Parts: sequence; C-alpha cells; structure tokens
Amino acid sequence: MDVTIKITDREGNLHEVQAPTDMAMNLMELCKAYEIAPEGTIGVCGGMAMCASCQCYILNDVELPEKGDDEEAMLSEAFNVKPNSRLGCQIQITENLEGLEIELAPEY
Repeated sequence: MDVTIKITDREGNLHEVQAPTDMAMNLMELCKAYEIAPEGTIGVCGGMAMCASCQCYILNDVELPEKGDDEEAMLSEAFNVKPNSRLGCQIQITENLEGLEIELAPEY
C-alpha cells in the first residue's frame, strides 16, 4: 500500500508523492528517490542521525514515532531547528503517515 505525503522543497515547491509502506523506506530516502533535494544535500550521513541534512518540519498533526536519543542529540546541534523539527531518516514510511505534510529545512 502507498501513502500520500506532501513535501515542500527548499525552493518552496510542493511535491505530492506516493510513498510505499512495504519497502522499509524512511522520509530521507523518499526525498532522495523523488530527487526533491539535490544529490549530496540530503542524507549525507546515510541515515545514521549524524548530520541533520534531512531535517524537516512537520506541518500537520500526523502520528509519528517518538524521537530517539540520537535524533534529539543531533537536533540539539543542528541549525534552523524549530519545535516541529524531525530528522527524515528517523521516520519510517508506514500507513500512519498518510496525509503527512513536511517542509525540508534550509541547508545551512
């Protein structure tokens, strides 16, 4: 089953994408698959919660997994962090994400 996720890129363009729930993908990998951010500007650490290049802002009220310690630590050091910031690499694509709206944080 696919879920629909709306992603606003760093230029302010809205992308409505279909995300498969059966491929163990996360939001960062989804952005890479759809080339929503230029290569080399997202998922730099490979999804290890070590670089914050996949930081995004959660724009609506969708049930997400709790932040882990690694994600909390990385966000405490990242730039442009807001109360609704999450690391895309730490959010697995599941059926719960249907209708999720996110915006990619600025690169710097």
